[in-house]
Amino acid sequence: MTALIPRRVRSLASLAEALLTPHGMDRYLELVDPMLVRREIRGLVTAVRKQTPDSVTLTVKPSRAWPGFTAGQYVRLQVEIDGVRRTRCYSPCGSQYDGELEFTVKEQGLVSGHLNRAIGVGSVLNLSTPDGGFTLPAARPGRVLLIAGGSGITPVLAMARTLVTEGHTGEIVFVQYSNGPADALYRTELAELAARHPGLRVVHAYTHSKGGDLNGFFAPEHLARVAPWFRDAEAFVCGPKPLMDAVRDHLGERVHTEEFTPPALTFDTANAEGQVRFKRSGRECANSGKPLLEQAEEAGLSPEHGCRMGICFSCTQLKTAGRVRNAKTGEISGEEDEEIQLCISVPVGDVEIDA
Repeated sequence: MTALIPRRVRSLASLAEALLTPHGMDRYLELVDPMLVRREIRGLVTAVRKQTPDSVTLTVKPSRAWPGFTAGQYVRLQVEIDGVRRTRCYSPCGSQYDGELEFTVKEQGLVSGHLNRAIGVGSVLNLSTPDGGFTLPAARPGRVLLIAGGSGITPVLAMARTLVTEGHTGEIVFVQYSNGPADALYRTELAELAARHPGLRVVHAYTHSKGGDLNGFFAPEHLARVAPWFRDAEAFVCGPKPLMDAVRDHLGERVHTEEFTPPALTFDTANAEGQVRFKRSGRECANSGKPLLEQAEEAGLSPEHGCRMGICFSCTQLKTAGRVRNAKTGEISGEEDEEIQLCISVPVGDVEIDA
């Protein structure tokens, strides 16, 4: 008899979902408590702290739909700003075994600014399932080299915390590049982590001040000093592109970086037609057939953007009229007041963007 109860509960839930169509049960549950939704993932902010003046660290309790993540992956985090939903990608920086998520966000754009200034304890965020292949191999390497620069610390810190939680018996060297001690995120936490785990060595490299364990930008001799076995290690690097390029040039194929390969996209510029209007700025131009991000830049605008390949959602803007083609999927969309990614959206005739 007891074995039938979960099946009956599921049947009742399915019946309720059907009866509440077209909106579905989640639309009603969120009116009572957003964390009760079943099909979407929400996160309740349980703590907020400032590590540096231009960053915020959020502790987030995910709803029951959260499937868990693997250290190094990223999550699409969505907030509503002035009635418009905005999405950006951030990497959780806690151990993958923690019950809560932790995000540290540096203020450098619209969404990051909102997270720094407008989100408090009790706020509810929309979360995606985790994504990304920048992760530790299932068979943990005996020697691990973790290198971070600036806010790129988040995925590699998740790796370090995960390895410590697992009681990793090999050697781990964590090298953090920052301008100076005031900009070194998680300085106290890293010291505490190293004190708990004798196999972890934390190294601070200061690029614009003295007093670090290392000084200056990355150089091959840095690794020789702090991890003389580096050629036998698996290295994981996240940070500014010059840092990742320099480490890759020195270590070759044993380096794993959080980068994405741009898809091969084609654009029919010869047969483009229509006008593109950028509503807020009053700029207008003939449709060139290129992605809207490029057309905006050619019109003298500077929209916020990141990856330029449809992954990070930094360039999301509101399309108020017209049709666009998704350059990755070929799908054409003509809904009004629709969020689109400028970097992969190509106008099909006349288009108006709220930018």
